Amino acid sequence: MLNYLAAVLPADVGADARLIALQCALRVNDVAQSKLPYGVLRGLRLGAAAEGWHELTQAEWLRPLAFGKRAVEVRMVDIALLAQHPARPDRLQAADWALRTACRARPGSDSLSMLVTLCLASHCPPGEHGGTAEAEHITRECGISLHALHGTLDHLRRTHVLKDWGEDQVPDDLRWTLTQSAVIA
Repeated sequence: MLNYLAAVLPADVGADARLIALQCALRVNDVAQSKLPYGVLRGLRLGAAAEGWHELTQAEWLRPLAFGKRAVEVRMVDIALLAQHPARPDRLQAADWALRTACRARPGSDSLSMLVTLCLASHCPPGEHGGTAEAEHITRECGISLHALHGTLDHLRRTHVLKDWGEDQVPDDLRWTLTQSAVIA
């Protein structure tokens, strides 16, 4: 889903909006609507996330329907989202995994740190703590520059989300190892 969002969202859409978009995309129903409980936004430490909602609306990716007492309801403009697999129960499970994984970034971490943590974890083989990927692929999925990615990876290492990271022997590839506390099965 991160790859899909990288393809449909403008590159300048920020981390707050990408985290919201991921949760909305994974929770979408068969009539292109999604309900995002405020508890999810609190879990992602986004508060009301007004700027994130504005960016997604400006990108014409979703339209807010209602800001209720317990949840935000939106309609997805891009109905190609309905063709994404797997089925909705599996996507709801993925939404929960994504929320718990992003929240593994330490308290005080910003939304970019959470997004990068989530992205790296999604590129780890099942049951593994480490992974590799092309740096360009990670930067595209996170909507950031290579310089910003390197800074965020250093921050994640300092805050003990990553054991280590570096460039692989293959040019332009990154390798990383998440700490035990950052991995969710």
